[in-house]
Amino acid sequence: MNLTRLIRTTVLACLFALIVLNPHGPRAQDLTADPQTPAADGSEEDGGLPRQFREIVLGMGLEELKAALIKDNLFNFRGDRDVSFIPVREESLVETTGSSFIKRAFFQLRDGTLFIMAFTLNTEMMDHYSVFTGLVAKYGEPSYLDPKEAVWETEETRIAIERPLTVKYIDKIVFDDIINESTLIQSRRVQQYQDFLDEF
Repeated sequence: MNLTRLIRTTVLACLFALIVLNPHGPRAQDLTADPQTPAADGSEEDGGLPRQFREIVLGMGLEELKAALIKDNLFNFRGDRDVSFIPVREESLVETTGSSFIKRAFFQLRDGTLFIMAFTLNTEMMDHYSVFTGLVAKYGEPSYLDPKEAVWETEETRIAIERPLTVKYIDKIVFDDIINESTLIQSRRVQQYQDFLDEF
């Protein structure tokens, strides 16, 4: 009995050394990973998330966006009546109603380039669970999940499902630039405020 236990212990120790301690050997996670399983971060083989919904693509210009909306019968786009300009922030906002599955759609452009598109879905025809499970099937588990939203992210793109049921596509590079710019402006205002107080 003792000899059997000794042999078993020796074999297990050798396997441990081969698998864990050998830096050139297979890693423990490789032993259980299915090579056909998508990456855990939900990315496709090229490491990206889609930046396009139907004919609308993040990064397109305003005229291209208007042409795509006019052509697509999923949107009730009325042309320039649905376009607003925000000159102070150099941004444009396109807001239109939709038909069937889409209730409303919002498109935000900065410097003439589309960087956010958001689709509020008709909850009488579509449900949160179906959209969520559909995205999980395509892109894997979300990068972030809480009761209010599920988020898939790469360095360039962010896709989010927000409750009750809005799907957003965001160009992260442009969005992060805006956040950084806003933070810088706020810091300057705080400094100017303090500098003024110091005058007394």
